[in-house]
Amino acid sequence: MPGIDECLLQAMVVPGARGAAIVDWTSGLALGAVGETPGGDVETTAAETAELARIAAEYPSFAPAGTAPGALADTGAKGLPVEDVIVTTRAGYHLMRFVETTFDSSVFLHLWLDRETGNLALARLRMADMAERLVLG
Repeated sequence: MPGIDECLLQAMVVPGARGAAIVDWTSGLALGAVGETPGGDVETTAAETAELARIAAEYPSFAPAGTAPGALADTGAKGLPVEDVIVTTRAGYHLMRFVETTFDSSVFLHLWLDRETGNLALARLRMADMAERLVLG
C-alpha cells in the first residue's frame, strides 16, 4: 500500500503527466507534490483545485437523485457522491480523484496531463487504482 510519496511517483508514470499533487480540499493545502504546476506555484494550484473539488463534493447538484451531501450514509452508499472531476483546457487535462478513507476524508489526487501526449482514459483508471490503495497517515 503506497504512501503519499510513492503515490505521487506512480502518478508521474502516467503517459503525459506534467505534475501531480495530493491535496486536502477543506484547507486547500498540498500534502505532497511532484513535477510541474500550472503557474509554477504548488500552493496556489492546490488552493484553486481544492475550491473546485469542494464545490463538486459539497453541492447537492452532484449528489445521486434524492440525496444530499452527508446523507449518503443513510442510503447505504459509501463516501462522497463524486468520484472524480475532469477539467479540460486547451493545453491539458486536470484530473482530480477523490480518496475514500475509513475516516472523514477530504483528500484528492490531482494529476495535470499534457493534452497531446496524455491519455485521459488511462489516467482515470490509474488514478482510481492509486486512490484506492493510498495509505494516509
